[in-house]
Amino acid sequence: MENKKNRKVTVIIISILIIIILALSLTFAYLRTELSGSEEIVKVGTLDLVLNETSEGISLDNAIGISDSKGISTTPSTFELKNNGDKAVDYIIYLDDNTIEDTDTRIDDKYLKYNLNKNGEDSGASLLTSIGSNPNRILDSGTIEGKSANKYSLNLWISDEVDGNYSGHVFSGKLRVEVSQERVKPNEPILDDNMIAVRYNGNNWVKTDIDNNWYNYDEGKWANAVTVSSATRDNYLSAIVGTEISMDDVETMWVWIPRYSYSIGSVDGTNYYGKQGDYLDTTPTQELPGEIDVKFVNTSTKDRGTAKYIVSDGISDSNWYTPDAFTFGDEELSGIWVGKFETSSSNPEAQYGGGNTIELDAMIKPNVVSWRNINVSNAFNVSLKMNDEGNRYGFASSVDTHMMKNSEWAVVSYLSQSKYGKLGNKEFTGVNKEVYQNKSNSFITGCSYGSPSNENTDYGCQYTYDMDINGTGSSTTGNIYGIYDMSGGSWEYVMGNYNDIISESGFVSMPESKYYDKYTSENVNTACNGNECLSHGLSETPSWYDDYIYMVSGTYSWPVRGGYYGDTAVSGIFFFGVNSSGSSDISYSFRLVMSPSI
Repeated sequence: MENKKNRKVTVIIISILIIIILALSLTFAYLRTELSGSEEIVKVGTLDLVLNETSEGISLDNAIGISDSKGISTTPSTFELKNNGDKAVDYIIYLDDNTIEDTDTRIDDKYLKYNLNKNGEDSGASLLTSIGSNPNRILDSGTIEGKSANKYSLNLWISDEVDGNYSGHVFSGKLRVEVSQERVKPNEPILDDNMIAVRYNGNNWVKTDIDNNWYNYDEGKWANAVTVSSATRDNYLSAIVGTEISMDDVETMWVWIPRYSYSIGSVDGTNYYGKQGDYLDTTPTQELPGEIDVKFVNTSTKDRGTAKYIVSDGISDSNWYTPDAFTFGDEELSGIWVGKFETSSSNPEAQYGGGNTIELDAMIKPNVVSWRNINVSNAFNVSLKMNDEGNRYGFASSVDTHMMKNSEWAVVSYLSQSKYGKLGNKEFTGVNKEVYQNKSNSFITGCSYGSPSNENTDYGCQYTYDMDINGTGSSTTGNIYGIYDMSGGSWEYVMGNYNDIISESGFVSMPESKYYDKYTSENVNTACNGNECLSHGLSETPSWYDDYIYMVSGTYSWPVRGGYYGDTAVSGIFFFGVNSSGSSDISYSFRLVMSPSI
């Protein structure tokens, strides 16, 4: 019997075929180009992709079956996938079948093996497995960032397990790259039936068309929505687009935070203060941190990478992390609605804007006194009752209103420090990239001091939320579409706790686990069951903009965020403080979050 390792076969990789598929609304634009070993540039819309085949391909004339170790050491075919554009795109690299019509001379897939080296890392020996009747083999997939490149080399060989008479047989294949920009768009906001999408026309909030000009995260224009009083609701719901919505009729205002993954860069390889990027004129520091890299993802993506990377090395798939705030119990969320302002009450004239009671209803509005002097338990229960049957807002039971968790606060602050937030707003430079403080000594929601200064100067409300630059500088976007009162204003209790120590919070027992973040260590590096709490604004952003951080402990078991107007040193969006009891206090408020179900 003839030795199976001496049978002669031919393996050919022909020219690379690249197919660019870009989702444009509901249509697709297709472009094909044949590559023959020289650099090829493909431009469609915002995509500027280069596929550079740096070798002449693989030709194994009269090849014989060999071991995997020898196969990996054969001369590879090399190519590069480069994204010269500014926007990230998803890609899939296939090895398609291009066998000649005479299938009797084609080598069976089960005897073909390959190794793909991507940026210096081997995939290892793998069989070329056909998918369906028309082989469509995925070699690699992922996201390629703007201004970045992947370098590949491909080894292809005949397995030494080849059997039968394959003398003169041929395998012919082609590489194909499929690219889509559809998934890098933010997930569409999920509106409850009685929520109204709004935009600002320069003077007033007006009803907007959800399919046109509602939001644009690339421009820092986050999606906003409102609920109105039951007496006016039907009129507004049936009104035409462009109808002004009176603030007297508004009861709650919300901002959509779409699901994303993030990574924090290091310029020097040691300190992770973000990257300088296009928005800073200086190297990022603790006092003036840089850009947090963000990519929008759908609910099927839950990255669990390092959440950090060395800027000079670029971002890889293993660097991304999807914040914990987008996982609510067993459900993966496409985004969350966050209260645009600190919570106020249905009777803002009451002492402390509401006081320690659950008899009043929650409101979210600008230019009113925030609801203070309420303990954690009552704030939590006020938040939950917002979607009770017959609630005043018209919310359905399919939404979950609750008191903001610490991880949910962090997911807003990270997005603010990205190109989609105030950091990316070119109206602000240098130290003014920081979210301005609310220093209203009357605790008026939406106010701004007009700078990030820590000077201890009290104002009733120096700049209101709708005053361009000086007022809007206190939002997370630097414009009117962001979230306010996250720097200064009242301290805000957030739902987090050290080892279920209830203290004087008013709870008899801790609520369901999906409603709070539990921290098990006083060390920020081991606070999540012995692990680092990624995406919680603890170990990753300590003292950014010189905002203080005090970790919860057995003595101080309840966290607070934002900062009190009268404190000269600790106010800021990255501030993390503690309270010993969770009890009511004249300078403590809270914020609302709504998690929609699909």
